[in-house]
Amino acid sequence: MKAAVVVFPGSNCDRDLAVALRNAGAEVTMAWHKDDALPPGTDLVAVPGGFSFGDYLRCGAIAARSPIGTAVQAHARRGGYVLGVCNGFQVLTEMGLLPGALMRNAGLKFICREAALRVATTNSAFTEGYEAGQEVRFPVAHHDGNYFADDETLARLRDEDRVAFTYASSLNGSVEDIAGVLSANRRVLGLMPHPERAADPGHGGTDGLALFRGLVGQLAAA
Repeated sequence: MKAAVVVFPGSNCDRDLAVALRNAGAEVTMAWHKDDALPPGTDLVAVPGGFSFGDYLRCGAIAARSPIGTAVQAHARRGGYVLGVCNGFQVLTEMGLLPGALMRNAGLKFICREAALRVATTNSAFTEGYEAGQEVRFPVAHHDGNYFADDETLARLRDEDRVAFTYASSLNGSVEDIAGVLSANRRVLGLMPHPERAADPGHGGTDGLALFRGLVGQLAAA
């Protein structure tokens, strides 16, 4: 399974994502933001956390309009898999690949700590390694992680079982405590917490391992 990790000026979790994917068995290539095409044979695009382009304008807004952004959107629209973590989630909403928006945290402060999450659905390559309702712990580090969507969009996400993770308790003001959502075809996941920072015993927790192993395993089998 071939994965491409996108690197923007200001990305700071790109190597973390690459290591987590390689340890799960993926062949990983780094894709620079000025590239206008993904590496040949890419199965999964991973958009990392950080502060792409310094989070000017809106978080992820400039990154979404970079040359590589066009290739990422084309990959997703032809059925390719995409994972966006933290700033990557913000980028995917700016690209229109996921619904909703990420706003300033309700407390107007940067949050950096471990957070308890619940797995809301196992019906995706990203979450099939968990059990529905399972509590996991991933680190969070964000200032604009307050997920918002209008009532119609929320109803659609609920009806289509597209909420992937929720916070076990209110963290940043996210509507219905949503921490991660899936696209309509279930092949794009955006989530604010960092599974790649919980994928090795040295991190103090390995709850993120199942996400990467399940994803790589399913794509390799396909």
